Amino acid sequence: MLFLQKHDTLTSMMGHIPQAVDRFLSHMDALLGRSEHTVTNYAVDLGQFADYLQQEGIEDPKEIQGDHVRGFLRALLGFGYAKTSAARKLSAVKSWLEFLRAAGELDRNPAVGVRPPRPPARLPRALAYEDVKALLEGIGEDPGDRRDRAIVELLYGAGLRVAELVALDWEDVDLEERWLRVRGKGDKERLVPMGYPAREALRHWRVSEEGPVFPGEGAKRLTVRTVHRVVVRAAHRAGLAGVTPHVLRHSFATHLLEGGASLRVVQDLLGHESLVTTQRYLRITIDQLRRSYSAAHPRAGNDGGDREDGDL
Repeated sequence: MLFLQKHDTLTSMMGHIPQAVDRFLSHMDALLGRSEHTVTNYAVDLGQFADYLQQEGIEDPKEIQGDHVRGFLRALLGFGYAKTSAARKLSAVKSWLEFLRAAGELDRNPAVGVRPPRPPARLPRALAYEDVKALLEGIGEDPGDRRDRAIVELLYGAGLRVAELVALDWEDVDLEERWLRVRGKGDKERLVPMGYPAREALRHWRVSEEGPVFPGEGAKRLTVRTVHRVVVRAAHRAGLAGVTPHVLRHSFATHLLEGGASLRVVQDLLGHESLVTTQRYLRITIDQLRRSYSAAHPRAGNDGGDREDGDL
């Protein structure tokens, strides 16, 4: 389609729109001092939008409506543009139309309220179990390390959010039956089991019979920031980078699914409102299974034939 072509200049196109775009580009270059690279990118993006408008029969900026901007985005995505690229082009369109509004050429910016495409959801990261063990083994055995061990054991062993962890009181903890009463988002309560290592870590850490499980200074609770520091410090000792409390929660969910737990069970344990949120973790396990299959099965070659040793 014509509007997917690149443009270095727009003056060869008919109508008021190319002239309005050229005025904006000159404004960016002369008055705003933008780099040549930036101005060129704007010229390309706005040239594509001008082409699209021409195909729609729009010749004057005053005729542009929000639906035209949305249609341009749909067309870009339909031709395979990444959502991030489409969002950048939308930003260029909004800047141009805002320039025209500020100059008194438009009564309003028709692109206001047009949302960029949502970027693809990032899959949560999960640690290998060997890395989790290394993380825990890196925590010392001194009395001062008992709190940190209990924190990491609960984050991984019960899949708690940091806010849920610091909100725990001892009356929420049943050490004999290994249950936690957790207050999650929306102040909703759920029961979460914990493993033997988490229970033993709590027993060794217990400093009182009531009140916060992890007290901070005075009568306050431990802060979320402190919990983050505990995890990062333990990860550093184990030689692991990019580990956060949320990574431990992701690892909890992923390892459950890999071990055969159902999505519904994991949803309940994590306190997810929607099963769609939990399904992100299933995607990870499917990708891992696919890689393992491709590497190990004798007939997993791309051509459907026997896998050669080089395929490994």
